[in-house]
Amino acid sequence: MITLQIEHQVRDFGMWRRAFDSDPLDRLASGVRSYRISRPLDQNDYVMLEMDFDTQEAAVDFLGRLQNDTWKTGVTAPALVGEPSTRIIETVAIENVSAR
Repeated sequence: MITLQIEHQVRDFGMWRRAFDSDPLDRLASGVRSYRISRPLDQNDYVMLEMDFDTQEAAVDFLGRLQNDTWKTGVTAPALVGEPSTRIIETVAIENVSAR
């Protein structure tokens, strides 16, 4: 599994979440299989997002579209503070420790 990790500070989590939920890049059609939204317990203005893809190419394409369309002039731009930090990673193992 290939995952696009994104971390960034936001002006307001509710504003960011509404923009994210509007799905301007059509996650399903773009190959996103699932996603997780997290934030530090003591930092309500910071978001960590992980989006899973079947292929590296789909993740790279989606990231490029985010950088060109959404972060600079799109619906989520007003909610962001500074530049997001991104990376594409590959899951190499998943283990359920409670099953041991």
